[in-house]
Amino acid sequence: MASETIKTSQLEMMGQLAKTAETQLSQLSNQVRNQGLKVMAEALMTHTEDILKANQIDLDNATDLKASFVDRLTLTVDRIKAMAEGMQQVAQLPDPIGSVDKMWQNDAGLMIGKQRVPLGVIGIIFEARPNVTADASALAFKSGNAVLLRGGKEAIKTNIAISDVLREALASIDVDENAIQLVHDTSHETANEMMALTGYLDVLIPRGGRGLIQRVVTTAKVPVIETGAGNCHIYVDQYAELQMAVDITVNAKVQRPSVCNAAEKLVIHSAVADDYLPVIAAALADQGVQLRGDERARAIVPSMVAATDADWDEEYNDLIMAVKVVDSEDEAIAHINAHNTKHSEAIITDNYQNGQQFLKQIDAACVYINASTRFTDGFEFGFGAEIGISTQKLHARGPMGLHELTSTKYIIYGEGQVRQ
Repeated sequence: MASETIKTSQLEMMGQLAKTAETQLSQLSNQVRNQGLKVMAEALMTHTEDILKANQIDLDNATDLKASFVDRLTLTVDRIKAMAEGMQQVAQLPDPIGSVDKMWQNDAGLMIGKQRVPLGVIGIIFEARPNVTADASALAFKSGNAVLLRGGKEAIKTNIAISDVLREALASIDVDENAIQLVHDTSHETANEMMALTGYLDVLIPRGGRGLIQRVVTTAKVPVIETGAGNCHIYVDQYAELQMAVDITVNAKVQRPSVCNAAEKLVIHSAVADDYLPVIAAALADQGVQLRGDERARAIVPSMVAATDADWDEEYNDLIMAVKVVDSEDEAIAHINAHNTKHSEAIITDNYQNGQQFLKQIDAACVYINASTRFTDGFEFGFGAEIGISTQKLHARGPMGLHELTSTKYIIYGEGQVRQ
């Protein structure tokens, strides 16, 4: 019990420090916040070698992790550079704080405005993705929010190195370094305590696999923005162009299979399956992808492993892809909506009406026509970075950038009015 009390008090202390930092952040000008982002980006590049050394310690300890998780954990010079570039891009984005979405006058003559304000203190619980430490810090800082980060034990050395660099950079320009805090204790008990930190956290955002996300959603007392696991589909329509189908499917599966916007399923129309599927399957096999097909797919490509019922709901995060043959777009849409995680779905087609039907009827945060699902990303969408990809429908949906890290308050100007 004593250790649990200590952990709780440590988190509460961090929460108090975050609240104090939040107060200072609310007073900072956009110019100062942009300066903070620039010095943090420069610090990441200056301390690249130190971060990579810490990352190597985590990698050396990652002996029991599967390859996809090791890929998420691994940092390189280019990945650190991309983190720094993301911060620079965030600095160039318009300031969301203080902007007025709309303003109107009511019958009493009051001028009523709806103004953007920070959420306050944001908690992030995430797994082996050290880039989240930088991305979340950048977006939270730009949008005037303090952030409390709790990463997984697999990336603890890397996360400490990155957070220390960012905090020192803020302190160098007299900004409260506690605007960014990392929880060093990676135990489940501390995560559970963080989920109940209602007195300090305004919102909690989980980033990771389905297990982590569901544990946070079902356990947390703090309001949660649910980010989603990615059981993403590519649907090859009967009007698809073959080479486009090959290129998009291979890219969506292979380019980085460990991430949530990688495609896990291929759905193909029976009208083109006999001709297209062997070509697509061969291209995937050349990249080391194991295919698991339904009975009709295996009749066309016998080398496929037989898919089970569980395969249709599985997020592999690996070089594995399940294949289903359908007889209509309606069947494809029904199958995808029954098994997807509301993340990202794509149709490949040259038929305008089929594309529009797919856009309208697929229930997902991001729906593509003739493009890879790998584009579902805050950086690719022009947000500079992302705090996560929301698959829920309240408050935020899809890649969450600056706008999604704000709330609103009403500002009302009067001239002595009283209500009759």
